[in-house]
Amino acid sequence: MVIAVVGIAALGLLGAAHWYVWRRLVRDVSTPRSRYRRAGTVLVVLLPVLSLLALVGGRAFPLAVERWFAWPGYLWLAVLLYLLLALLAGEVLRPLLLRLPRRAAHDREDRPVAEEPSGEVAAEPSDEPAVEAVAVADSASRRLFVSRVVAGAAAGVAVGVVGNGAYGVLRGPQVKQVTVPLAKLPRAAHGYRIAVVSDIHLGPILGRAHTRRIVDTVNATQPDLIAVVGDLVDGTVPELGPAARPLADLRAKDGAYFVTGNHEYFSGAAPWVDFVRELGVHPLENARVELPWFDLAGINDLAGTAQGQGPDYERALGDRDRGRAAVLMAHQPVTVHDSVRHGVDLQLSGHTHGGQLWPGNYLAELANPTVAGLERYGDTQLYVTRGAGAWGPPVRVGAPSDITVVTLASLQA
Repeated sequence: MVIAVVGIAALGLLGAAHWYVWRRLVRDVSTPRSRYRRAGTVLVVLLPVLSLLALVGGRAFPLAVERWFAWPGYLWLAVLLYLLLALLAGEVLRPLLLRLPRRAAHDREDRPVAEEPSGEVAAEPSDEPAVEAVAVADSASRRLFVSRVVAGAAAGVAVGVVGNGAYGVLRGPQVKQVTVPLAKLPRAAHGYRIAVVSDIHLGPILGRAHTRRIVDTVNATQPDLIAVVGDLVDGTVPELGPAARPLADLRAKDGAYFVTGNHEYFSGAAPWVDFVRELGVHPLENARVELPWFDLAGINDLAGTAQGQGPDYERALGDRDRGRAAVLMAHQPVTVHDSVRHGVDLQLSGHTHGGQLWPGNYLAELANPTVAGLERYGDTQLYVTRGAGAWGPPVRVGAPSDITVVTLASLQA
């Protein structure tokens, strides 16, 4: 019942948003029978349908069919967001533009007054009806002009912002460097480098070429260890296995490790865990590996709880030597409070995308203790990467994708 109510409310908001966009971008800038109005009306009906098909596509269509909906549907959702923001900003400017002086009024005021030969001022014939007609026409013309200026500016801003954000995603993530001091890290491990990759989100838009860019970027950093912290895919192994295969080429002295994210459980986590193992990436399912200088542990994502596969800190960390530093891979930052209780020194997470689309970062802050970057919680440090891909629209605004090289620093060095 609750899901149905939320769904109806979401559809209502989507419908209202499209009505507003149609009013400002189509109705207010065109004549009733113009081709532009007919075409604009068709698009405002068709594009939300494509967006809804993209959102439900993975559950209803094979990947090859879903791609036809995903590109236009998801991109339109991003454009819609920034159209709405730009049009709302335009509502503030609209009254100011409409109040600019009208030329007709000035022309009337500057008109010369005729004089009779006797020197007396001649009575000017009354032209009030004509003046009123001109004023009405001028007002209508001004409203149309202002509407077109605001609509054009809003459309230009939205397309420009989304185009730049899409280019950033399709170009691939940039490398970010972060140094994290750990009190328990021995001097011999000073400068140890971990490449942190999260939220690759292979699916109907991001595929094999995206994986190859990420692998090449990671390998170029020459890390000691690679941590893939969840949300690798949005689909099944038969559909997306070929897109993930370049992960077999990841190279690091101490290997590559993987933990599940919430999206793995939407797609079938167990087959993906087996598949990445075949590629040479080591899954850590509530497990720990003792490296020479510190313990590396990983927990399952919270989304696995409903399937009896949720995070288990006791299995992963319960019997370890607390005199050694512990680095934990956990997809969602919200688990950091459990990490504090279990003596974790550094938690590596993703999940938030840094908000992905501004102002989404403000919403992400409501559900996550840290949206991006490094923060301390008691004796535990939490690092959250913005992720290497994108979910839904292949667009990022104000939250560029990254692969982070975390350099561990020993306080004894």
